[in-house]
Amino acid sequence: MEIKIEPIDGDFSVCKVRDFSQVNLEAEYCFIGKTDEEKSLVCLTEDVPENVTVRDDGWRAFRIWGVLDFSLIGILSRISAVLADSGIGIFALSTYNTDYILTKRDNRERALQALKKAGYEVE
Repeated sequence: MEIKIEPIDGDFSVCKVRDFSQVNLEAEYCFIGKTDEEKSLVCLTEDVPENVTVRDDGWRAFRIWGVLDFSLIGILSRISAVLADSGIGIFALSTYNTDYILTKRDNRERALQALKKAGYEVE
């Protein structure tokens, strides 16, 4: 199976919000999560709402392209292992069709090089 890695332009922020009332759900990238303990948001830094309680800026994102069928095992695990072996921490996100990896901005180029070296096609 061929997996491609596509860097996404723009800086991302990982945030906690009081509520989702100020989140722009029509923004190009908007990942929200909710548990009994917190409400989280990952979005482009320019789209961070005013009602954040905690935020961590300076993230860059990569889209994992390929047929990511639910029955496939280990795709995200293998990619995260390549980056972990290179000393690069990640923040992983998934949608129905696609997985996304975020690394801190300073690690972006190292991450791309590590993935290329591991045999992934990086666009």
